[in-house]
Amino acid sequence: MARAGLTPKAVAQEAAKVCDEKGAASLSLATVAKRFGVAVPSLYKHVDGLGGLRREVALLALAELGAALRRATTGRSGPDAMRALSRAYRGYAKAHPGRYSALQQAPGSGDAEATAAAEEVLEVIFAVLRGFAVPEGSMVDAVRAFRSTVHGFVDLEARGAFGLPQDVDRSYGLLVEGFIGTLVSWPPTESPTESMDPDNRKKG
Repeated sequence: MARAGLTPKAVAQEAAKVCDEKGAASLSLATVAKRFGVAVPSLYKHVDGLGGLRREVALLALAELGAALRRATTGRSGPDAMRALSRAYRGYAKAHPGRYSALQQAPGSGDAEATAAAEEVLEVIFAVLRGFAVPEGSMVDAVRAFRSTVHGFVDLEARGAFGLPQDVDRSYGLLVEGFIGTLVSWPPTESPTESMDPDNRKKG
């Protein structure tokens, strides 16, 4: 018997569970259909194939991550907000590894819904960064630096790459403190590339 309540939202949520339990790469229409007790063609009424299913998981994850980051940082500013943001980011990645993996590709240029969902997450990060002396013209650079820093750590952690006995939580805390120090001493608007270019230096 087919399970009642088959809706686009329910399909996306079940697909997200599959991603967390078995890995995003293992997601298939057949796996999700089996969980609902229906044939694969029944899912096409609710999602646009496997590509559409992956997109729905990413949209769900973006909404969840954005809400988690916003809850963690509301009422905080400066270093305290960055610590809370970083903890929440890592916490979501650890709690939902498959969903987090689905977030690691930028939305297509024509996907307005996915772009808006991604911008909701970015706006929380921008709000935290504005609590530091980062020039507005360097905000995108700072966001990329934040994502590279925390994603690099959580991705390595998820892959079991930290085999040494030292406490991983402590290492992450020190990483975040180091990044806070980077934000406090963020360079001026002129890009490092421009400042190092001999053609852009003033002749003495």
